[in-house]
Amino acid sequence: MGQAFYEVLEESEPGGPDSTLTVRATAHTNGPWGPGLQHAGPPAALLARAVRRLGGGPAEALPARLAYDVLAPVPVAELVVTARMLRPGRRVALAEATLVARDAPDRPLMVLRAWLLRRAVALPGVPATPLPPPPAPPDALAPPMRRPVGWHPGYLDAVEWRWVDGAFEAPGPATVWTRMRVDLVDLEPIDPLGHLVAVSDSASGISAVASPAALLFVNTDLTLHLLRAPEGEAIWMHAETVLDPHGTGRTLGSLGDAEHQVATSAQCLFVEPRT
Repeated sequence: MGQAFYEVLEESEPGGPDSTLTVRATAHTNGPWGPGLQHAGPPAALLARAVRRLGGGPAEALPARLAYDVLAPVPVAELVVTARMLRPGRRVALAEATLVARDAPDRPLMVLRAWLLRRAVALPGVPATPLPPPPAPPDALAPPMRRPVGWHPGYLDAVEWRWVDGAFEAPGPATVWTRMRVDLVDLEPIDPLGHLVAVSDSASGISAVASPAALLFVNTDLTLHLLRAPEGEAIWMHAETVLDPHGTGRTLGSLGDAEHQVATSAQCLFVEPRT
């Protein structure tokens, strides 16, 4: 098994208005509840990579909004990503990417729509808005936490987790620093933006208000708004989850690097007792 979430089987050249990528998911993508189904973080990062490689948008664009719909569980299998530019533009562009299983091309598993914005030179007369500073630096914290007993290996082991407050099995708000132990695709180092997207779907997991052994938490979507691209190898995330007793919930998150917060996240949750 390689040191990446995905092995590339076939990929079109980047820079065109549409693209296709075929990959084989490795065991690093396994979610914590059992083999065969992926954690949503790696496929979300895979779709973000696809729209960032399209042509027809601003040069060195920032994906300022990444809006995902999670339509079905993603299997640990061979997958196909298709991406296209819906609205080209030199300053603002809209792109879309879709994920399917290679053996079920007519059944979308995850869809992303992304607004890509030009990063202009510093604007005169526009001051920078003060942003929340990062929590305590990761190297000042306790050693990385191991995967809880009974949780399946895979994604949780592919990420280093250093907790500022909270823990996997501690209900309530949480703050954690992360580092990636594997790349997104083979032979290509993961960049900070890919890292941020790959961990952002974990917001509802780190801040669960009840034991995930008792309640099933399924997020139907994930939306990220970015002010700038993160920098460095460490990304922090703070998250809070609230539930309604009738089976809906919401998770709000903040993510950043060693300088300050750079993104917010939101997830809609379907919740029910585990049987």
